[in-house]
Amino acid sequence: MGFWIFMLCTVLLVPLIMLFFGFYFKNKSPKEINSLFGYRTTMSMKNKDTWEFAHHYCGRLWLVLGMIMLPLSVIPMLFFINQDIDVVGIAGGIIEGIQVVVLLISIFPTEKALKKTFDENGNRRIS
Repeated sequence: MGFWIFMLCTVLLVPLIMLFFGFYFKNKSPKEINSLFGYRTTMSMKNKDTWEFAHHYCGRLWLVLGMIMLPLSVIPMLFFINQDIDVVGIAGGIIEGIQVVVLLISIFPTEKALKKTFDENGNRRIS
């Protein structure tokens, strides 16, 4: 049971981190464009406007995805209570792998929104 609790906690990490940073980025982006912290892609780092837009957009997306992934991560783990340690480890690993894929996939809609809103030089497109 102890290992199951440990795996449940690790399975909760990605959704909780997405919720925390989603809330943080939605409300404010890091003050300065930097290469250490924040949503850092070539497009998002063009200027302050693209930087703030990318963080706001990605923050909202991570809030939604985090709220969806939280129960979708916990519920499958409930089926593995009192199972063999190997089974719990494999199940937790699969869930965490899916979470990382979802986290990485969130880059695509953010980049698409950036390209729709800004030109290749980082200037807002005129609607």
